[in-house]
Amino acid sequence: MNKDPRLAVSIIFKVNDKVFYIKRQNFLKAFPGYSAFPGGKKDKSDLNIESCAIREIREELDFDLEKDDLKLIAKATSPDFNPSRYETYFYLVELSSEPCFNVDKREALEFGWKTPEKILREYYDGKRLMIYPIRKVLEKLIKDDYEFHDFDSYRFYGNEIPQIETIYGIKQFMPLSNTVPPAMRTNCFVIGDDKKTVIDPSPKNQDEYLKLKNELKAFDIEQVFITHHHFDHHQFAVKLANDFNIPLKISEDSFQRINQKAKNYFNGIEVQIVGEGHKLCSWLREDVTLLAIPGHDEGHMALAPKSMAWMIVGDLFQGIGTVVVGGDEGDMQKYMQSLIKVIEMRPNCVIPSHGIALGGTFILEKTLEHRKLREKQILDLRVQGKKTEEILEVIYFNIPEKIKKYAKANIESHLKKLKAEKKIS
Repeated sequence: MNKDPRLAVSIIFKVNDKVFYIKRQNFLKAFPGYSAFPGGKKDKSDLNIESCAIREIREELDFDLEKDDLKLIAKATSPDFNPSRYETYFYLVELSSEPCFNVDKREALEFGWKTPEKILREYYDGKRLMIYPIRKVLEKLIKDDYEFHDFDSYRFYGNEIPQIETIYGIKQFMPLSNTVPPAMRTNCFVIGDDKKTVIDPSPKNQDEYLKLKNELKAFDIEQVFITHHHFDHHQFAVKLANDFNIPLKISEDSFQRINQKAKNYFNGIEVQIVGEGHKLCSWLREDVTLLAIPGHDEGHMALAPKSMAWMIVGDLFQGIGTVVVGGDEGDMQKYMQSLIKVIEMRPNCVIPSHGIALGGTFILEKTLEHRKLREKQILDLRVQGKKTEEILEVIYFNIPEKIKKYAKANIESHLKKLKAEKKIS
C-alpha cells in the first residue's frame, strides 16, 4: 500500500531520569494496548506540527505547552504496506519537576513516570506491547542522545520479508500470500527460546518463499506448526519442512482435510498430529500450549503461554477484513463458542493471522457482539420470508461483488445455527 502517511506527534516528558509513558486503551482503533507517549494525529485545525503537539497535550493531559518547550529528537514513518500510515515526530520536553497531569482515561489505560530502562525491561520480559520507534526512542534516552534522528521504522525494498516484534520473543514475518481480500499477507511467526517453531509459513509464490526461507536461515528451526487447513496458512509449509529437514505439526482434522484435497501432499516429511493441551514450544522459559478453537475451521488451533501474556488466535478474528465461517469446515455455533472461550481466558493481547497484535480481548468481544447482531438481522429477515440471496442484498448491499460469496457463506452458517437451535424451520 502506498497511501500517504498522516502527520502525528509523540511527546516525551522527561524529569531527571524518568519519562512519562502511557499504555493505550484496549478499545482504541490505533495500536490498542500498546505502550507509548502522549500525542496524536494532526488535525485540519492545526497550523503546523508544533500546534498539533500543543493541542494534543492540552486535550490528553490538561497541560499547557509552549512551542519553545519542544525539542525535536526523532521522526519515524510507518512502512508502506501498513493499512494506516503515520509520519510521527517525537518531541522531548524536559521539566524540573513532575507535573500533576489530568490524564484522559479515554486514551490511557495505564500511565506514570518510569525510567526508560524500566519500561524497556518490561518489554523484554514480555509484559508490554511496543512498536519499533518507541523502543528506539527509549534507547536514545538511555544514552542521553538528544540529537535528531530519522528512524523510518521500516523501509521495505522488496528483497526481504517485512517483520515486526511488538511482543518480545515473537517475530512476526508478513509475506504476501494467496489470502482473501482485503488482506494481502498471512503472518508467519517464529517463536521459541532456543530452537524455534515456525507457524503458518504461506508465501504466495516461489519468489516470496525464497525471501522468507532466506530470513529463516538465521534461526535454529526445529519444527513447523499449522494453525488450520486453509491454503493461505500452509502453502509452502511442506516445502519448508523438507528444505529444513524438520517435522510438521498439525491437528488431526486439518491433516485429513488437506489430504482429501491433495493426495500425497505430506509425502517426504514427518507429520506429527497434535491437539488441545499439547506443548508446542517455550517462550521466555514458559510452556506454550495449544488450544482448540473450532468454528472458522473445525481443526483450528490457537497457542498461548501459561501466563496468558498473549495468544496467537489464527483466524478467530481478522485484523484486516472479516472472518469467513462457511463450507463444511465452518460452524457458526462453534465459532461463537470459541470466541467466548478465548474471551474468558483473558489473554493480555491477541494476535491474528492477518494484522498486528491487539491489547486485551476487546476485538473479540466486538466480533462476538457483531455476530449476534448479524444473527438477529438474519433471523428477522428469514421470519419475514426472505431467501438467502435476498438477505445477502439487504445486509451486505455495499460490498464488492467478488467477496459476496464469503458473505453468503456467513449467512448460510448463521441459518444452519438457527435451525440447529430450532429458531427457524
